[in-house]
Amino acid sequence: MKLLKTAQFKGTLEVVTGLHIGGSVEAIEIGGIDNPIIKHPVTQEPYIPGSSLKGKMRSQMEKKEGRVGSSGEPCGCGKCMVCRVFGPHKNTRHSLGPTRILVRDAMLSEESREDMKKAAQDGKSYIEVKTENIIDRNVGTAKHPRQQERVPAGAKFDLEVGVQVMDLDQDSDVEGYVREALKSIEESYIGGSGSRGYGKVRFTDMTLDGEPFEL
Repeated sequence: MKLLKTAQFKGTLEVVTGLHIGGSVEAIEIGGIDNPIIKHPVTQEPYIPGSSLKGKMRSQMEKKEGRVGSSGEPCGCGKCMVCRVFGPHKNTRHSLGPTRILVRDAMLSEESREDMKKAAQDGKSYIEVKTENIIDRNVGTAKHPRQQERVPAGAKFDLEVGVQVMDLDQDSDVEGYVREALKSIEESYIGGSGSRGYGKVRFTDMTLDGEPFEL
C-alpha cells in the first residue's frame, strides 16, 4: 500500500447561529456559567475541535448510507466508504489501511480574533451567554434557569482537512466523499442543542489543493 498524495481542503467555517461545544468547568462558582464552551487554555479563545468536526461528518454519512446500527456505535464493517475514510470502529482486522481523513482543530480566524479583542477593550464579552428554562406545562411558568455559553453568530474559524489518498483508492472518490461530508454538516449542525436552533454553520472560501470550489 502506497500513499499517493495528501489532498488539502482549506476554507472558513462561519457560525450562522450560536454554537455550543462544551468545555470543562474547572471550578464551581456561585453565579457562574453552568455550561461553558471549550476554549484554548492559554488565550481563552473559542475553537472547534477536529474530533467534533470529524465525528459529525462521520455520523451524517452513516445516516445517509444506512450505517447507523441499533447499538448506536459507529460502523466497523471495514468494507464501506465510511470505514475507508473515517476508519472502521473497533475493527483491527481489515485491509483498508490507515484512516484517510485528517481533521485539524479549527482555530478562530484573525478577523474574529480582532473582534474578540475589540469587545474586551470595550468591556464586553465576545462569548454569548444564553439563558434557558424548563417550562412547567401545568402552570405555564419557567423554572430551573440555566446559562449556556455560545460562540456568537458571525464568528469565523480557519478550516483545514487533509485527505490521504492511497493507491488502493483509485476506484474510490475519497475527495468527493469528504466534500459531501462537509456539505452534510451545512445541512445539519455541529455541537449541542441543534434541534433547538444551535450550531448552524456554513463553509466559505473553500479550496482543494489551492483551487477554489463550492460545496
